[in-house]
Amino acid sequence: MKELGTKMEKRLLLAMMGGFPSHDTASRLLTATERNLASPPFLPDPILYNQAGKPVRFFSDLMKGKVVIINMMYTMCKRMCPMNIKRLREVQTELGDRMGRDVRIYSLTLRPEEDSSAALAEYADQYDVGPGWSFLTGRPRDIDSIRRKLGFFNTDPVVDADLANHTSALHIGNVGQDRWMMMPDSSAPATQVISAINAIC
Repeated sequence: MKELGTKMEKRLLLAMMGGFPSHDTASRLLTATERNLASPPFLPDPILYNQAGKPVRFFSDLMKGKVVIINMMYTMCKRMCPMNIKRLREVQTELGDRMGRDVRIYSLTLRPEEDSSAALAEYADQYDVGPGWSFLTGRPRDIDSIRRKLGFFNTDPVVDADLANHTSALHIGNVGQDRWMMMPDSSAPATQVISAINAIC
């Protein structure tokens, strides 16, 4: 959870209050705000399975305290997925030794009924995926819960159900600091993705 104790954040809090209370009053307000923000993670924590077949908890094992890039895909996707995965492969290269150490990539299948761990492993091999990049499957209801929490859905249920037109957006997050951004354009170059990562670190 992002700490709120900096001088800048105190000034912002005072500005929102429209006044200039004493230092003690400001400190008490900051403490109360921190207590309110210190809530359980908003992300679900189901068990998923990576391309090696290893069971992992989505929040506890994969997300907590990490900088992440998340996208939605499925192995039989022929339109947006290949372009998006190739872009992420370029991001992996650009990150160098930061990949798997400072930054993780998670690709969640939209078709968990069809995309087993073995199918995801074969798919990952096609793109020479390296350490720090996990392809994830699990129970359909768990995948659906995660994608909705992350904003990977269309408010029109008919459009949302059409996997052929699923979003190619990337969700980039610094989970430890609760800082997030969505990069909707799959044509954005890898360097732009790297800039977005650096901006939230």
